Amino acid sequence: MGLIRLDKYLADMQIGTRSEVKKLIRAGKVQVGGHVCKNADEKFDPEQTEVMVDHVLVGYAAYEYFMLNKPKGCVSATEDNRYPTVLDYISQHKRKDLFPVGRLDLDTEGLLLITNDGALAHELLSPAKHIPKTYEAKIDGIVTQADVELFAQGMDIGEKKFTKPAKLVILKANVISHVQITIYEGKFHQIKRMFEAIDKPVLELKRISMGALALDEQLEPGEYRPLTEEEIEYLRQRG
Repeated sequence: MGLIRLDKYLADMQIGTRSEVKKLIRAGKVQVGGHVCKNADEKFDPEQTEVMVDHVLVGYAAYEYFMLNKPKGCVSATEDNRYPTVLDYISQHKRKDLFPVGRLDLDTEGLLLITNDGALAHELLSPAKHIPKTYEAKIDGIVTQADVELFAQGMDIGEKKFTKPAKLVILKANVISHVQITIYEGKFHQIKRMFEAIDKPVLELKRISMGALALDEQLEPGEYRPLTEEEIEYLRQRG
């Protein structure tokens, strides 16, 4: 990655604010490459040089990737004045520049990728990639085979263009139907608007996969874990 200023590096690694890490550096509590460094603007390559604060190694992470099972009641944003954000649930991290890839509505649960890899996020969200996103939903009304066919054709949800064809699978057809739906784009409130178009409102919505990245069933709402190397590699190849 090249050279980086010592104070910026320590701040990025969540050691403290710029002013706080400068105090640590001036106090002689920071070692770079085995030697005490009191120069905050000292530049070094963190991939080649070890840095320690109070004799504790500071691990470098250029990028971090987390899978969050987003709970209801939090927003897919980095900050908000009214509600907790999805980042509030990521307690153990090194980077301070994390953000959610895409968004889930306030009352929607499920799979959300949290990272600081902007290039990858851009690729994953690109409409041209047609990356499938699969959801489970509870619907107020009896979902029928005619609805399945309508979703497969693309629907008018009040925009200039119809939605792209979506795959609707009926898991249980009753007064409250259980369905699984896969979409290949990300229009605003798309799934809710599609069901509103057939007068069958969405009662609950949960994203269970994004491409081949599936929500870990061990994660309760509000829990998260780092992605595995295999999952990260898949995302990079797909993006």
